[in-house]
Amino acid sequence: MQYKDYYKTLGVARTATADEIKRAYRRLARKFHPDVSKEPDAENRFKEINEANEVLHDPKKRAAYDALGSNWRAGQEFRPPPGAAGNADFNFNAGDTSDFSDFIANMFGRAFRSESREPLRRRRGQDQTLKVTITLEDAYRGTTRQIRLDVQNTNSNQTVKSRTLNVRIPEGVVQGQQIRLAGQGAAGVNNGAAGDLYLEIEIAPHPYFTVEGKDMQLRLPITPWEAALGAAVTVPTLGGAVTLKIPAGSQTGRKMRLKGRGLPGQPPGDVLILLEIVTPPATTATAQDFYRQMAERLPFNPRAELDQRGADGC
Repeated sequence: MQYKDYYKTLGVARTATADEIKRAYRRLARKFHPDVSKEPDAENRFKEINEANEVLHDPKKRAAYDALGSNWRAGQEFRPPPGAAGNADFNFNAGDTSDFSDFIANMFGRAFRSESREPLRRRRGQDQTLKVTITLEDAYRGTTRQIRLDVQNTNSNQTVKSRTLNVRIPEGVVQGQQIRLAGQGAAGVNNGAAGDLYLEIEIAPHPYFTVEGKDMQLRLPITPWEAALGAAVTVPTLGGAVTLKIPAGSQTGRKMRLKGRGLPGQPPGDVLILLEIVTPPATTATAQDFYRQMAERLPFNPRAELDQRGADGC
């Protein structure tokens, strides 16, 4: 019977930490997985990697294996110590070892298997996250996106195969929300279940609205006379135009709310209106004359308080 150097199989030192062993195993398992690997003899290599990890990932089994000593070389003829298979240090009191080599069966006994063996032999694939950018209109009404998923060889970074999914994105999704697609993540190891795919929603900037959660904000330009006298103005929303009554005497920065006009939900979001007075340009003689008459007929100093503070030295 030939000795198996499990450290060499995983490409780690005998002093490797548990994390180093875990990383080495995952890297090699992805590289030699029979479903995706183009490496020669991938299936046998995959079994050897699983066997090495089965022993080295478990502190008790690793200690028993290390007790054999460090002088053995892979391929050397090996005979287990007398009584090893029945020794409490080597016997882990579980099922059969048909998937493993004669070495592990003779070394640890026919009763070798830990409770963690099954998850290691058939491991669930990793969850994956994919960002999907949609418009604010898509977030409001819902949309469908076609998603292409590429499965890559981790070692060579080359695409092995791809698949396309048509995904329905529901109305009312918000920035950063994740949509779970069960079983659409990375493939499992050794026929294990696939992981999940999470689509992370990213809402593209909108020319008029800014978004916070389900609420939206709109800066609404109004004229000086609309602000002074009050007015009913048309305001756009994603659900259609609505009429907003501007109170007389409004100023720039005044906030008004259109309740329930934001993104759909339970409850729906609101649209926050920020009033912004826009002064007409004085680019013609008529407009300039109009402003001169205003200055004469409406004596008003918006800086009166500031002027007084300046005079008092603040």
